[in-house]
Amino acid sequence: MNPTFLAVISGFIGLVLGFVSLWAVRLSDRERAGWADVEEPTLSDGAAEVLAVIGRAYVVVDAVDGVVQASPGAYAMGLVRGHTLISDDLLKMVHKVRAKGIIQEREIHLMRGGPSKRNQLVIDLRVAPVGDEYILVLADDRTEIARAQAVRSDFVANVSHELKTPVGAISLMGEAIESSADDPEAVAHFTQKLLKESKRLSAMVQDIIELSRLQSTDVVSQSQLVDMNTIVAEAVDRNKLTAEDKNIQLQVGGSTERPAYGDRELLGTAVRNLIENAIRYSPENTKVGIGVSCRDSVIKVSVKDQGQGIPEDEQDRIFERFYRVDPARSRQTGGTGLGLSIVKHVMAQHSGDISLWSVPGQGSTFTLTLPAVDEQTEQELLEQATL
Repeated sequence: MNPTFLAVISGFIGLVLGFVSLWAVRLSDRERAGWADVEEPTLSDGAAEVLAVIGRAYVVVDAVDGVVQASPGAYAMGLVRGHTLISDDLLKMVHKVRAKGIIQEREIHLMRGGPSKRNQLVIDLRVAPVGDEYILVLADDRTEIARAQAVRSDFVANVSHELKTPVGAISLMGEAIESSADDPEAVAHFTQKLLKESKRLSAMVQDIIELSRLQSTDVVSQSQLVDMNTIVAEAVDRNKLTAEDKNIQLQVGGSTERPAYGDRELLGTAVRNLIENAIRYSPENTKVGIGVSCRDSVIKVSVKDQGQGIPEDEQDRIFERFYRVDPARSRQTGGTGLGLSIVKHVMAQHSGDISLWSVPGQGSTFTLTLPAVDEQTEQELLEQATL
């Protein structure tokens, strides 16, 4: 790290500790007793302002581990309850600082609301002595940053794993074709498999590019009035050949009189992915129904298949990247494991949602919901577009 930057940070922390030290030394015994009243803070204005500028939650602890002052953020994180530190990790840091008189820094994990990792808080702590009696704790909630880093790491690991299969298969097929050059039937057989794996690899790369583009697209700047009837018709037309190969009928019902507002291309991708998914996991000689409706200023597009259905305990994870209920079947059908994740991202960027109804043996229904544009707003947007 840059030495100059470290010097500036050290000087700033020193200034904070100086303010707090001055405040602590000047307090009388009567004032110290008043510290425990969290509803009526007694921090000096200067010390409180400096701590507020830092942007961290704080706790001041006395010689017997009592909390004499704590910010609302410290209570919200679960570091403090009443006038007591409830984190064992934090208590150990306080004891170490008091014993050695040195500053301690550490990242701790706190569970809130249950054992799930989704309820885990990641807190960055800095504990320092203040004068001869008090300990100052600065806490920074790093949960969202840690979560984003974990998602990024998982995505890279998943991409690497998923790409290995088709790349390895293509390499093997190439070797098999080379070794069977004098056997036309073997060459034809391996060539078909090579083409299949190449298409799968191409589809996966395309979905990864699409997902990356979604995360960097400014939907607001590219939004326009979108006729969802047309979007559905185009998505059905794009999937007709795939459906005909499995003798699956695509049946469209209903319509919407009101338009949506958003990125036309992304909304088309979302509907197309749902229909592709329904065809992929439906048996031959079945039907896929696509319904469109508009009620109470909400547009709904539903896609119903006659597939195997999704078990209830799998439904919460179906929109995760690369997650598949049946990985072996997904590979056979050419699924990339990214289609539903893309749909979820598109809906989130359009203030919409995607829901799932599914019962094993009865198929699945995915429903997109989008805000409909009212007549007045539609007129205003049309006028703006002509300027």
